[in-house]
Amino acid sequence: MSEKRDYYEILGIEREVSEDDIRRSYRKLALKYHPDRNQDDPSAEEKFKEATEAYSILSDGDKRAQYDRFGHQGMSGGFDFDNAGMGDIFSHFQDMFSDFFGGFQGGGGRSRGPMRGQDTRVRTSLTLRETMEGVKKEVHVRGAAPCDTCAGSGAKAGTQPKTCSNCGGTGQATTQRGFIMFQSACTVCGGQGRVIGDPCDDCRGERYVEKRRKVLVTFPAGIDGGQRLRVPGQGMPGQPGAEPGDLFVDVELEEHPDFERDGFDIGTRAKISFAQAALGGECVVTLPDETDVQAEFPHGTQPGTVLTIKRKGLPSLDRRSRGDLHVLLEVNVPQKLSRKAKKLIAELDKELN
Repeated sequence: MSEKRDYYEILGIEREVSEDDIRRSYRKLALKYHPDRNQDDPSAEEKFKEATEAYSILSDGDKRAQYDRFGHQGMSGGFDFDNAGMGDIFSHFQDMFSDFFGGFQGGGGRSRGPMRGQDTRVRTSLTLRETMEGVKKEVHVRGAAPCDTCAGSGAKAGTQPKTCSNCGGTGQATTQRGFIMFQSACTVCGGQGRVIGDPCDDCRGERYVEKRRKVLVTFPAGIDGGQRLRVPGQGMPGQPGAEPGDLFVDVELEEHPDFERDGFDIGTRAKISFAQAALGGECVVTLPDETDVQAEFPHGTQPGTVLTIKRKGLPSLDRRSRGDLHVLLEVNVPQKLSRKAKKLIAELDKELN
């Protein structure tokens, strides 16, 4: 091509479009002009290369910004689309084409291997005490689990699965059309890479059965509601030879009747008498972990005073620091007074004034 066209014009999009719009436009053009679909149209290959070049620039944020500022002159040093053959392009952009077309490879394919198991997510609730101390707790996961009868092999007792002779155990069948190689799941073993001649009666050769299982999860001290823990390898099982997925545990914090949490700080209320507020003293606060903390207050303490006791809150997740305890003081004014009490208070009021 003697003079390059504008990349946005090639993809048929405006300059302000999103990355998703760029991706959709390229996919449409790539499918339309793919050389394997247009073997009788020599111009299709050039249009395919042109669209691929435009997408390779505009789908990259840094390259797109460079192109928007300097145009084609700012793109020197990139992949040479003009002099590249289709095999070179497919090889160079192998991952990109794999994402778009689900498995075909140009210039020689590579097996994706057995598929990893899916991740699983569950919710569990923790008390304030459990988040303060840390706890090991079982969570219940419902899903596929190895069959106990065949120990997850899928084969009846006394037999073993055999390697698929059609795919050699890869689970992938490869066909070639022109210079493009297509990969798909082996039709003999269904992509498993193994063939079970005599399947287990309980799981019917599937290796897994649906059941509820328990997973012991360690929740560190300081964890808060809304946070998520990842437990590697405790998700759904993968294909033979592949790793299982992970388990993600979403944490919810149960309400406490006496304490509130704010980050790693905790707050509570304490009632003191009128006399204590006037004379000063101390009150005892029992934390959620049943630890007693002495909270001192001076004479003349007013209702609504907040006492802060350092490092008596929750530990940080790395245990390098600790939050504070905040105590809101409420002065308890008696509602019923004896005749003698009324007389004494009247004398006190006269003395104070």
